[in-house]
Amino acid sequence: MIVLDRALLKRFCAIAAPYWSGEEKRLARGLLALLVLLLLGQAVFAVLLNEQTGEFTSALAAKDESRFWTSIARCLGVLLVGVPVHAFYYYVRDRLGVHWRRWLTRRYLDAYLAKQVYFRLDARSGIDNPDQRIAEDIGTFTQKSLQFLLVVAGALLQLLAFSGVLWSISRELVLFLFVYAIVGTIVTVLLFGKVLIGLNFYQLKREADFRFSLVRIRENAEAIAFYAGEQLEARQVERHFGEVFSNYLRLIRVQLRLNLFQYAFSFLTVILPSAIIASRVLSGELEVGRAIQAAGAFAAILAALTVIVDNFDSFSKFAAGIERLDSFAHFMDAREGGDEEHIRFSTDTRVLIDNLTLWTPQRERTLITGLSMVIEPGGSLMIVGSSGCGKSSLLRAIAGLWPSGRGRIARPPAGDMLFLPQRPYMLLGSLRSQLLYPRELPRRDDEVLLAMLRQVNLPDIAERFGGLDAELDWAKVLSVGEQQRIAFARLLLAQPRYAILDEASSALDALNEEHLYGLLAASGITYVSVAHRPSLRFYHRRVLEFGDDARWVLYSVSRGV
Repeated sequence: MIVLDRALLKRFCAIAAPYWSGEEKRLARGLLALLVLLLLGQAVFAVLLNEQTGEFTSALAAKDESRFWTSIARCLGVLLVGVPVHAFYYYVRDRLGVHWRRWLTRRYLDAYLAKQVYFRLDARSGIDNPDQRIAEDIGTFTQKSLQFLLVVAGALLQLLAFSGVLWSISRELVLFLFVYAIVGTIVTVLLFGKVLIGLNFYQLKREADFRFSLVRIRENAEAIAFYAGEQLEARQVERHFGEVFSNYLRLIRVQLRLNLFQYAFSFLTVILPSAIIASRVLSGELEVGRAIQAAGAFAAILAALTVIVDNFDSFSKFAAGIERLDSFAHFMDAREGGDEEHIRFSTDTRVLIDNLTLWTPQRERTLITGLSMVIEPGGSLMIVGSSGCGKSSLLRAIAGLWPSGRGRIARPPAGDMLFLPQRPYMLLGSLRSQLLYPRELPRRDDEVLLAMLRQVNLPDIAERFGGLDAELDWAKVLSVGEQQRIAFARLLLAQPRYAILDEASSALDALNEEHLYGLLAASGITYVSVAHRPSLRFYHRRVLEFGDDARWVLYSVSRGV
């Protein structure tokens, strides 16, 4: 559970500090300095306006027309300067906030996409909804950080600016004010702090889970429709919303108690200043305007001293967001595998597997034991075996995505290898970008791309969808078989040194599958594939067959291509 302590401040500093010492520090510090100057201008403006408010009130009470209009003219002069100061304060604050958000978003994105962190995130990681943490929590963090920083700075300036004014009018008010503010702050933190922050933390999590359940329906609409699974999906979505609803009910009950205390605390300040100095005004010792001025100064100082009380609801949400970003950052920075035994990876011109043992992620079962082999450039290997025996796990290990095991794997750099999964990834973009993904290849002539589409038996696809630059949701408009042929076209265009195929032709008919493997065999690319059709063995030089009890056998194919 999150608490208001040094740990929260430490987490905040860990997230916030790098921006102010990083590559954008000059811009950040410059905008912050300008903000402080504008904040100082606001404080001076507030004092001058408070002074003139008291002045023209006293002039009205004394029926002094000249004094009244002179004070009104001064008020207008103060407003003429103060209004632009207020406007530019918010502009500069928001400008600094959006620059900070951009920098922090890039930092989290770089860490999220580095070393397959996005791939390692699963139910066991404890990190829910990373998309929300990047898209929303970072924006809230930067916005609220500046807001609270400037609120505190403004409170200190108000305290300094108005303390002298109030002290000159009534020392009793100053002493009472400090005691009142301290008591209010202590009561707020002790009674509402831990509970409200914890509830806001879980509200963010449950709102994100509810939104994700709706996204899953959209992403899997066709499968749900085929299964007619609408009722079950509705129950799951309702369950997530039920958790949102029940937590929110608890949250608003606590907020009700907080609001009762806050409003009583603040409304009393309307009465108390006048009650304390009423005798001096009634006796004629103080002018009415000075009483108004004292009330204004009292309210300003009280607001400065009760920043935590007045902003506690927002602060509790902010603290919850800090915890979510901090735990996310720690997961991304953590060394994968910790101190547990894991596979050692290195770089080589070949794929070399040395005494490899693979386990399931939690070591419940051993998949492969003592595998040693070399896949030389120009070779080809087919991996076969029953479902669940570890075929795809071996491919993930070669890719560096499966560290659960022991032994050593040496492989070419990532840029020299291309992996084709069973369900190809269709990015958002044009047909051209589908063919050139994931390498940043030089722009190819249209005829080269169209010829490649003809080679993979998609001769009319460009014409059918409006050309190579047509942008559609390709995962929905293309069948899985067409997507797999697009993936083979990517592979043949990219010409990597090694290709790893995980049932990459499973949705194709036998003729198309053999045709594509014939193109692959003639391309000179070294390839390793998981496949089931026996006819594909003739397109591979060797076969690695997995049996029961983590056993395996490696043999050559008599009719290799």
